[in-house]
Amino acid sequence: MTTDIADSVAGPLDGIRVIDLSTVVMGPYAAQILGDLGADVIKIESPADTVRVGHYRTTPGMTPLNLNVNRNKRSVSLNLKDATERERALRLVETADVLITNMRPGALKRLGLSYEDLAARNPGLVYTHAQGFRSDSDRAGNAAYDETVQAASGLVDIADRALGEPVYLPTIIGDKVSSLTIAYSVLAALLHRDRTGAGQLVEIPMTDTLIAFNLVEHLAGHTYEPELGPTGFPLSMTKGHRAVRTKDGLACVIPYNPQNFRDFFTAAGRPDLAADPRVCGEAIDGADHEALAALIDVCAPALTTAEWVEVCAEHSIPMAPVLELDRAHEDPYVRDGRLLDSVEHPTEGTIRTIGIPVRFSVTPGTIRRLAPVAGQDTAEVLAELDAAR
Repeated sequence: MTTDIADSVAGPLDGIRVIDLSTVVMGPYAAQILGDLGADVIKIESPADTVRVGHYRTTPGMTPLNLNVNRNKRSVSLNLKDATERERALRLVETADVLITNMRPGALKRLGLSYEDLAARNPGLVYTHAQGFRSDSDRAGNAAYDETVQAASGLVDIADRALGEPVYLPTIIGDKVSSLTIAYSVLAALLHRDRTGAGQLVEIPMTDTLIAFNLVEHLAGHTYEPELGPTGFPLSMTKGHRAVRTKDGLACVIPYNPQNFRDFFTAAGRPDLAADPRVCGEAIDGADHEALAALIDVCAPALTTAEWVEVCAEHSIPMAPVLELDRAHEDPYVRDGRLLDSVEHPTEGTIRTIGIPVRFSVTPGTIRRLAPVAGQDTAEVLAELDAAR
């Protein structure tokens, strides 16, 4: 099914202007979220933007990553090293509520784009600076990529302890968690500005963000001083904490309480395990989790994934089939929730676009613009700027 892009529907951030002066994923994804919620997002970029590097179908620079993080934006091409074009960028910032950037502090200062420079021209500006490490740390100037952040935040240690290998999580979690943090931090700063009239500098270091994210459950026994136990959330640190193979596929089946286990073993045709003393008490002993996880692995092939869906729904056992990314567009849950839609892009033809996961009853987010070709809106935006003088 091919869906038309929404015309003009006012989202909850209608009337807010965001200048996206960022590259790669962290800043652009955050700006896209704000755009999905109704903000007017103007992306200032050069054709060398990292997000635009990679394979494409029709137009150079229109890569999958670009198509996924730059929708609901207008693209303005300006050379910030040129005095005239930099002044145009500064004038755009004067009209903005929010600036998002992940340029290094030294470069921002050289270009006259530091917080102090821009706050002098726009005191109400929410200046959002995302970078790898805190600006007041000895790592402030270090280059940061998702893998370095996974290492510096303890995520690689968690993987090593749980899996026996110091692997990186196969998704850019540091970038994307930081994107979400940027989005909610911007909203909080806008609320403060509405109350006081004052903008502010908001700094989002990726490493600090992911450390805080990881420690929610993994600080564990080190929450107390002196420590009452090791770090690491026990349930997710076991080697058996994984999806299982059913008769015809993969599924997540997670019995949590003794009744769940008894019902699971009974459905698998193992009444002997349903009578096991480890699942006959009022709670599951933490020391038994790994052994019981191994038994789930052994029993899961007794039924197909569809059969486990029915059994687990009937007995309130937490369960979900494993979504195969190659077939995500065929999945009924994805399809019915419009989490992937086919749309007609002006230059790239039919593409799939990722849906907006949050639902508002009065001011829904919408996809009003698909990702632009670099610089395609320069004339339009600058004409608006001149008309407002």
